[in-house]
Amino acid sequence: MARSLFVVLLTLAFVAPAEAQTPCVENTADGFPCNRIGLWSRLPVSTFSSPGTSAPSSLNDIWGWTDETSGREFALVGATNGLAFVEITDPAAPVYLGKLPTATTASTWRDVKVYADHAFVVSEAFGHGMQVFDLSRLLSVSSPPVTFSSDARYTGFGSAHNVVIDETSGFAFGVGVSAPTCGGGGLHMVDIRTPTSPTYAGCFDDDGYTHDAQCLVYEGPDTEHQGRQICVASNEDTITVVDVTDKSNPVELSRGFYPNPGYTHQGWFTEDQRYFVVNDEVDNSAGPRTIIFDLADLDSPSFEFIHFRPVATTDHNLYIRGDYAFLSNYEAGLRIYDATRLATNRFDELAFFDTYPQGDRYTYNGQWSNYPYFESGVVIANDQDNGLFVLAPDPSFFAVSGEEAPVTVPDAGFLLTDPAPNPFTDRVTFELAVDATQHIRAEVFDVQGRRVVTLLDRVVTPNTVQPLALDAGDLPAGTYVVRVTGETFAASRSVSLTR
Repeated sequence: MARSLFVVLLTLAFVAPAEAQTPCVENTADGFPCNRIGLWSRLPVSTFSSPGTSAPSSLNDIWGWTDETSGREFALVGATNGLAFVEITDPAAPVYLGKLPTATTASTWRDVKVYADHAFVVSEAFGHGMQVFDLSRLLSVSSPPVTFSSDARYTGFGSAHNVVIDETSGFAFGVGVSAPTCGGGGLHMVDIRTPTSPTYAGCFDDDGYTHDAQCLVYEGPDTEHQGRQICVASNEDTITVVDVTDKSNPVELSRGFYPNPGYTHQGWFTEDQRYFVVNDEVDNSAGPRTIIFDLADLDSPSFEFIHFRPVATTDHNLYIRGDYAFLSNYEAGLRIYDATRLATNRFDELAFFDTYPQGDRYTYNGQWSNYPYFESGVVIANDQDNGLFVLAPDPSFFAVSGEEAPVTVPDAGFLLTDPAPNPFTDRVTFELAVDATQHIRAEVFDVQGRRVVTLLDRVVTPNTVQPLALDAGDLPAGTYVVRVTGETFAASRSVSLTR
């Protein structure tokens, strides 16, 4: 079999100079328990005061924003008394820029989302409404921290538990609101296509209170509803699927039920919009549960299975990017799961970073939420008690592969080419192919048996080239072993790094 195959190399880009990162070594990073997630930096809760405002008592929700022109990245940090802004373009040296104070009073609950370079902020504080803030103002802060004012404020509702935004259509949805309209706490729809002039658009509260939701222009497998604006709402004891294309006449398509609901808290679609992954916040007597629905037919959600997690904790927010689900589980911190095997009732944990090492209990301390969508691969997370965490998952979670080329796999069932060049100084590459669909992990170990990086951790399709690459980064010179383990084989290759 020829060893030379045409490939587009797998890109494994480290997000900043590795020497600035605290790596996860022997399951700890700067005293925090971890697996395959390092720590770039942390800002404690006490950081977030500004002229005329005190530090908050705790943090809550979090979101992110990237300036498309410059590529600069920012964390939007929810706090009891406002929204803090932190530039994380250099993730090892975050810069606290300032804070937008609460519109009324402090509250444990504050939520933020982004549309068209504007932040939309709600809170359960009485009479708060929805603040609108032009994020481009963050690009020119000269003497941080400063105290900001909002650019607009929507008062069509008072308090709100959460805000959801469909970035394609330009509509926001206040949920859990107190308002003269949509008084049931359902989907309070707001037109934000002109961000600083938000206007009421409609309401859906036929199924009562909505705790959270995901709303999008649907492009999933149900052809009947493709191109429609769909919300999947977490409505305390069900998921409720609603067509909100016509804001004046939203239509409930279905409700999804599952065994023994405690409190249907929040969920997210997989990338293909086939499955909906849901967390239940108060069903933890047998361990925290993640509930999986098949939404191939939006008119008839199919409950598939429940994943029980062994760590004693309470689950909270989750988001999905690519093949992976990023779960914030209060005292257990951030957990990363493989979301590619739901069709076979598999939902496997791959990595974690415990932002609350004080304990693992069924309480509401610890990590509230995370944001995994930065192009750099940085993940940010808010721990109510321990502050803002800027995290560094293994690059494999955000690797982008090129177009796969067909290949004939030998009778052994796999092909793993010799590394080239070997020895190497900057980058060494490999090529992998298998004869059957299977989950494969490719890891690099030093001579002391310590894993230094994971190159691949996902399902690979048969008879296609899977390119792999190891960048030298700041690795010391020496010999390393690349171990590739699948469901039907195991193989290894040695490489030598010279300086």
